[in-house]
Amino acid sequence: MQVTVQRISPVLLELQVEVPADLVRTEVDKAYLTLGKTAHVRGFRPGKAPRSVLTHLFGAKISNDVASSIVNDTLPKVLTDKNVTPVTRPTVEAGKFAVNEPFSYKARFEVQPDIEDVKFEGFNLVRPKLEATPAMVDEQIEALRLRHATLKAPEPARPSQKGDVVTIDFTIAVEGQEIKDGGGQSVQIELGAGQAIAELDAGLTGKSASDVVEVETTFPETHQKEELRGKKGLFKVTVTDLKERVLPTLDDEFAKDVGQFQTLIELRADVHSRLEQAVKERQEQALAEQIVNQLNERNPIEVPPSLIEQQCRAMEQEFAAQARRMGQRVTQEQAQGLHGKIHEEAEKKVRAGLLMAAIARKNEFKVTEEDIEKGIAELAQQSGKNVAKVKAEYRDANKRQMLIGLIIEDKILDLVEAKATIVDGPAEPTAEAATPAAEAGEAAAEAAPKKKKAKKTEP
Repeated sequence: MQVTVQRISPVLLELQVEVPADLVRTEVDKAYLTLGKTAHVRGFRPGKAPRSVLTHLFGAKISNDVASSIVNDTLPKVLTDKNVTPVTRPTVEAGKFAVNEPFSYKARFEVQPDIEDVKFEGFNLVRPKLEATPAMVDEQIEALRLRHATLKAPEPARPSQKGDVVTIDFTIAVEGQEIKDGGGQSVQIELGAGQAIAELDAGLTGKSASDVVEVETTFPETHQKEELRGKKGLFKVTVTDLKERVLPTLDDEFAKDVGQFQTLIELRADVHSRLEQAVKERQEQALAEQIVNQLNERNPIEVPPSLIEQQCRAMEQEFAAQARRMGQRVTQEQAQGLHGKIHEEAEKKVRAGLLMAAIARKNEFKVTEEDIEKGIAELAQQSGKNVAKVKAEYRDANKRQMLIGLIIEDKILDLVEAKATIVDGPAEPTAEAATPAAEAGEAAAEAAPKKKKAKKTEP
């Protein structure tokens, strides 16, 4: 076979393959031999129809089938011989097919760019000034009290106020017509917590059990029910129950109830320790994000469009999933508005992933069993799980490969940071880095496992 390789662009390759006539003839002969054994041709016994008749009846199909078969058989070998790995399915353009002539075809596909050198030394990075303060500890302790609060009827009885939990039955009418499946029964709402639209929240404040309330509102254009968008509606609400939150006393007994602590001092120390870890992770993530940006700026390589779209879809799905967890719905208009920004971020992530992979290859980074054991120990500490249990979870091939990727990424980031100038100072906080207290979250509860730095970049 004769193979010509042409690079159309840094990320687009075309192979022109010519298969010799003798191979074409052999494949055609094999195809007719197989067809002759099974074809039913009027006037001939099975397997007895001459080739000239078969050619007349099935020649076009045989040519197409043999051409496809030759491509399927030869293209993988060509890719292996040329040490080429497509990132998209090759698009094949077949040439003219004739039994006694060579057969040629073109295969075009995207590839990763050749990266000979990556500029990653001398970055200027800013480590944001973050610290775990007593006020942040207090905030987390109060959050724990809220989580472990009990609900009971106010004594003496009083109207509802901010922080109370009211239970309601309600219907919704638009233009005088009640919306089917638009209401609800025994729905709980915490007043002042943003769980209900502002007009309904305000209408329920100052009410008592058995009160009937009517609230008018205009539904937003982004409402999850399409038939309600932009329309005026009327809520008819009956308050069926009213409860207030009773916070537990902040003492040693409370510390025992929320975790493996004997005293309130131990609980506060644990919250502070988790906050410090969260702050450290946020600082490292801020550095990693700056590294991604500067890698992109200093190494403006072309990126395969298919990888960008793949990353873009993953980010959009993650965004939609986060919205669902928060009880929100992403409309088509919102998704379209976000697509451009997400596409831009996806391109940066993919480019950074390619560049970091090149750094790893050049520096011959390896992941040892010791590295994996250390990574599993860190995951166990972060999640609060037993090391043996985490180790069993990461025997799964996919999880193990993900852990190896994160360990290599950490090694790359450590290398870049070691060759960078890092100063402490204010930095523009990211959406995730802005609230380190939230990372500690449930201070005495199980922490979500994650590595110490940036999320896995692509590919």
